Amino acid sequence: MASTVPQLRSANRGKSPSLRFERPLWEQGKTNIVGMDEVGRGAWAGPLTIGAAVIPQDKRIYKIRDSKMLTEGEREAIFDRLSEWCVSWAVGHASPRECDHLGMSAAMTLAARRALDGLGVGPDHLLLDGNWDFAHAGPTDLLIRGDARSLSIAAASILAKVTRDRLMREASFEFPAYAFEGNKGYPGPTHKAALHALGPSTIHRRSWVFMDNLPWSGIKREDRQQRLFD
Repeated sequence: MASTVPQLRSANRGKSPSLRFERPLWEQGKTNIVGMDEVGRGAWAGPLTIGAAVIPQDKRIYKIRDSKMLTEGEREAIFDRLSEWCVSWAVGHASPRECDHLGMSAAMTLAARRALDGLGVGPDHLLLDGNWDFAHAGPTDLLIRGDARSLSIAAASILAKVTRDRLMREASFEFPAYAFEGNKGYPGPTHKAALHALGPSTIHRRSWVFMDNLPWSGIKREDRQQRLFD
């Protein structure tokens, strides 16, 4: 049974994303407008995740906001309702190893391709959060702060964030020292202390500069300079 979605905190009540970008496209006869957003790009461990969402033209759901504006509990509470409301949605991941080997830009494109493949519908137009086209999948609008402005992108942001957070909470049982259940792979005092004491886990991004001067405990270090000559 889905959780009851709590009342929005007063600070978020006047900050609803709108359909101002979707409506003109619907009026042009474009049906599958795909909002896309990324989560995990700045994390030190875990996957890079892209959410993709196609929302309905004739039904509304309230309390959708940019995922960063919601608490973890608020995101979890709305997740089931949101996933049922969407015409179609999917999440794609690039693994830590793929992030190391490809670099972050190419890893975002890979995760975006996987998300689009999982939708089950062909996109007529894409709305992407940010200022560059990481999907390369047809007609696209790039929206700075799109997750706060477009309802489709906001929906994608919540779906991606909740899915990735759940993966990181699961990872915390295998790697309890890094406190992934709280930091979700992003840097924080406990996470940094564990890295300096224990070195990286198998889900850390091993080529990043934060890995310099860490103990390695037998895990192979990814070397970006070496990859240039492979």
